[in-house]
Amino acid sequence: MTSLLDTPPSDAVTAPPVRHRIAHPQRWGLGALLGVTAALYLWNLSINGYANSFYSAAMQAGSVSWKAWFFGSSDAANSITVDKPPMSLWLPSIAIRIFGLNSWSILVPQVLMGVASVALLYLVIKRQVGWQAGLLAGAVLALTPVAALMFRFNNPDALLVLLMIAAVWATMRGIEDGRIRWMLLTGMFVGFGFLTKQLQVFLVIPPLAVAYLAFGQHTWIKRMGHLFAALGALIVSAGWWVLAVTLWPKDSRPYIGGSQHNSILELTLGYNGFGRLTGNETGSTGGGPRAGAFAEFLSSRGAVGGPGRPGGRGGMWGETGFFRMFQPEQGGQIAWLIPTALLLGVAAVVLTWRAPRTSPIRALIVVMGVWLLTTAAVFSYMSGIFHSYYTIALAPAIAGLLAAGGVVCWRQRELLWVRAVLAAASVTTGVMAYLLLNRSPDFVPWLRWVVVVGAVIAAVGLLVPGVRRTGPVTGVAAAVAIIAGLAGPTAYVVDTLHTSKQGSIITAGPQVNGGGFGGPGGLRRGAFGPRLGPGVGPGQNGFGPGGAVPGQGPGQGIPGAAGTPVQNQRGFTAGGPGGNLLMGSRPTAEMVSLLERNSGSYTWVAAAVGSNEASGYQLATQKPVMPIGGFNGSDPSPTLAQFQKYVREGKIHYFIGGGRLGGGMNAQSTATAISEWVQANYSAITVGSVTLYDLTAPVT
Repeated sequence: MTSLLDTPPSDAVTAPPVRHRIAHPQRWGLGALLGVTAALYLWNLSINGYANSFYSAAMQAGSVSWKAWFFGSSDAANSITVDKPPMSLWLPSIAIRIFGLNSWSILVPQVLMGVASVALLYLVIKRQVGWQAGLLAGAVLALTPVAALMFRFNNPDALLVLLMIAAVWATMRGIEDGRIRWMLLTGMFVGFGFLTKQLQVFLVIPPLAVAYLAFGQHTWIKRMGHLFAALGALIVSAGWWVLAVTLWPKDSRPYIGGSQHNSILELTLGYNGFGRLTGNETGSTGGGPRAGAFAEFLSSRGAVGGPGRPGGRGGMWGETGFFRMFQPEQGGQIAWLIPTALLLGVAAVVLTWRAPRTSPIRALIVVMGVWLLTTAAVFSYMSGIFHSYYTIALAPAIAGLLAAGGVVCWRQRELLWVRAVLAAASVTTGVMAYLLLNRSPDFVPWLRWVVVVGAVIAAVGLLVPGVRRTGPVTGVAAAVAIIAGLAGPTAYVVDTLHTSKQGSIITAGPQVNGGGFGGPGGLRRGAFGPRLGPGVGPGQNGFGPGGAVPGQGPGQGIPGAAGTPVQNQRGFTAGGPGGNLLMGSRPTAEMVSLLERNSGSYTWVAAAVGSNEASGYQLATQKPVMPIGGFNGSDPSPTLAQFQKYVREGKIHYFIGGGRLGGGMNAQSTATAISEWVQANYSAITVGSVTLYDLTAPVT
C-alpha cells in the first residue's frame, strides 16, 4: 500500500505529468475499476422498469420520428416537447430504434455514461497526481450513492455529469500546454451540456475560468482571449439548436414544454433558469405567477408549512441555507465525504503554495475545490425546484478533490502537521458516516460503529510518532481509512441496487428520519390524513406510509401521503393506473387493447392531462398520446380551440379523464378548459378505475 501511494515520488508536487507507457498495475487497476463499476450498475438494472416515464415516452417518440428526436417531443406526433433540450434523449432513442423498446435500451446508455464518467475522471486525476489517485477518485465517484442512482436512471443528469468532467479534462490540458484548441473543446463540452440540462452546466464555468486565468500558460491577455474563444465555442455548440428551434415556424414544430409562450429562450431563462434560483417559476407546481393550484392544494391540506409560501423559507422544495447539503433529504446522497475533501484540498493547496504559477497539480485542486464550493452554494440557497438527485453534479468534484488532496498530503506525511491533517480527515469521515447512518436506525445498525472504530484506528496509525515513511503501519492505516470512508456510501449503493426506482422524484439508499419530499419545511408526515383514503404499505400503488410510491422502496416519495388510488373532492389522484404528477400511468391490458383498436386511423390514440399521465399509455401502446399541458399540466398547449379543431378533424380518439386537480393545474388553465369542454360534450365510460371519453361519439 505504501509503495503504491508513494509513486510518483514526493517531488510530484511540482513535477511535470508522468507520460510513460502504462504499466501492468495501472492497466489491471483501471480494468478492475471500470469492470466492477459496469457490473454494479448493470446488475438488476431492469428492476427500474421505464424509470422516469416522462423521459422514457420522449425516447420512445424519438425512436419512431426523427422530428420528435430532434426536438425532444413527448409524443411522436409532436404536440409538445419535454421541459429540457433533447441531447440526453438522443442516444437512448437510437438504442430503442435498434433493440426495441425495453428497460435495457433506455437505461444501458445511462450506465455507459456512468462508466465513461469514472474513466474520464480517472484520466484527469491520474495525469497530474498519479494513477493511484485516479483509481481512488474513480472509486469514490462510482460509490457515491446519488451517482449510482442516476447512472442507472434516465434523467439528463448522467450525460450532464459526463460533459462537465469532459470540460474539466479539456481545461486541464489547456493549462498544461496553452494551446487554444483545448479551450475550444472546453466550450464545446459546456455547450453540449447546455443542450442537456441548460443553465445547470454553467456551474462548472467559474472553476474552469478561475483556474485557466490563474494557472494557464502565456500572458493574462492571451489567456483572456482563449477564454473568449471558449465562450464562442460554447455559443456555437449550443446555439445552433436554439437558433433552429427559434427560427422554425411554430405551427410546424412541437410546443416548447415548460414555457408559457412557446419559447425556448423563455424556458432557458425562466422555468429552467432564474426561476430555479428565485422560486418564481412560471408554470411550475409551486411558486410564481400562474403556477397553479397544486401548492395551494398541498398547503390547504396542511401538507406543507410556513406562511406566505408552501414550505416556509425554502418553499415546497425544502429549507435553504448553509447546511442544506447535509439535511436528511440530501445528506445520504452526497455529504459523506464533503468535509474530508475540503480539508484535504486546503492542505494540498498549502503544500503546493511554493510551486510555479502554472503548476497543473495546484490548478487541478483549485478546479475541483471551486467546482464543489460553487455548486454547493447554488444548490444550498436556490429557492426554486430542487431535488436531492441534482447533487450528482457535486460527485466528481468531491471525488477528485479528495483523491488529489489526499495523495498530495500522503506524499508529504513526514511533516507532523500533514499527518495530523490525514488523521483528522479519517476521524471526520467516520463522524460524518456515523451521523448519516444514524438517520436510518434499522439500516445495518452495526455498520456505523464499525466505521467509527475503523476511522479512529486509522487516525491513530497515521499519528504514530517516528513512523518510517515506507513502514507498514501508515500503509495499513491508510487502507483502513479508505475502507472505513467508503463503507457507508457502499451500503447505500447496495441498497439502491436492490430497490426499484421509478417516477419523477427518487433517492438512493434507505428511508431516513426527517427525509421526504422537500425535507425540512416540505411535506409533513401524514399531511393528507384520511382525506384521500387509507394508506398502503411501502411499494404499493399510491403514496404509501414511509414515503413509498409505486415501484419504490421506503423513503423514495412523499412521506405519509395516503394510499390507494382514490380521488378527493378536488380530483387529486394519489397513484393508480391513471398516473399522477410524479408517477407514470400503468394501464391495464383492457385499456391497452381499447387504445390499440383501430389506432392507425388517429394521430393520437388518446389525450391526457400531464405528461406522466400520458406516458404510460404511450409506452404500453407505442402510439402517440397527447400530454395536455406538458409535465405540470400548466402549459397552454394545446389551446381549447386547437384541441377542438383536432377533435373535429378526427385526430384524437379518446380523452382520458381524472388525475390532475379537476383536469388542470388551476381553474384558469387551458387543461381545465379542455377537461370541462370534453365532460360537457362527450359521455364518460369506465375501464377498470379509469374514466375516458370517446371523442368520436359526442353526446349530441
